[in-house]
This record gives sequence, C-alpha cells and structure tokens, in this order.
Amino acid sequence: MRVVLLQDVPKLGRKYELKNVADGYAVNMLIPRGLAVYGTEEAKKKADQQKLTEIAKEKIREDLLIKNIHSIEGVTIEMIGKANEKGHLFAGIHKEEIIAELKKQTRLEIYPEFLVLEKPIKEVGEHEVKVAVGDKKASFKVVVKEKE
Repeated sequence: MRVVLLQDVPKLGRKYELKNVADGYAVNMLIPRGLAVYGTEEAKKKADQQKLTEIAKEKIREDLLIKNIHSIEGVTIEMIGKANEKGHLFAGIHKEEIIAELKKQTRLEIYPEFLVLEKPIKEVGEHEVKVAVGDKKASFKVVVKEKE
C-alpha cells in the first residue's frame, strides 16, 4: 500500500515522502497514529506543496538569523543550576535551555541546529557557545552560577 508520511518515521522514511508499506502496517499502525495518510495523487500533491512551503520558511528563518548573527557576538547570559561543592552541576544545561534563556534575555531566537555545543554544560563557570549559520559564525558566553 502506498502512503504519504506526515512525520519522520524511524527505519521507514522522512516527512512528506511517498512509501510502499505492508497493508497491515499502514492500516493498523501508521494511519491511526497520524503518521501517514493513504498515498493518493491528491495527498501526494498536497504533501509536495507543504514540503515546498516548509523549505521556504526554513530559508527565511536562516536568512533572518544570518542578518542578526552579529548581534549575538559578545552577549553574556546567566544561568543558575544546582551544583555540588566541587562545582559540578547535578543536571547538565542543554541546547534548548540555553536557547530559551538567550531568547528571554536578548529576544533573539536561535534554532538548535545552529547552536554548536558538543555536550551539555556540566560545570559552574564561564563557557563560550558558538552559533554557526552557513559560513557565518558568532559566539556568546554562558555564565553558570551555583544556586544558593
């Protein structure tokens, strides 16, 4: 049976792709869970249109960030976390938390795929975080303080 995927499905395919799957898998798993729809020509055309719209939005979002990337340079944001006596945080600070705090303090919205952070921040102190969009790069500081 042909289906159009509405979301990324592990080991099957990406969003908006047309796939051939077993009838039972489509009828009992993919369609009831909202992961896919029947692969009619109309559904395929609609999926192609949505894919083009999504690509255009992504391009606009990236262009806007490229224009504003210089305003990120030199920004310092402060975060607070629980730490032990040696300065090691009990819970690491992840990309999503950094992005939320950056947005709250500077009103700049960065998406996780543009933030360069190899691993979560797990220590109190000053850390440099890089942002890379295309060939443009910037960095800002995250100061982690111990919760008192």
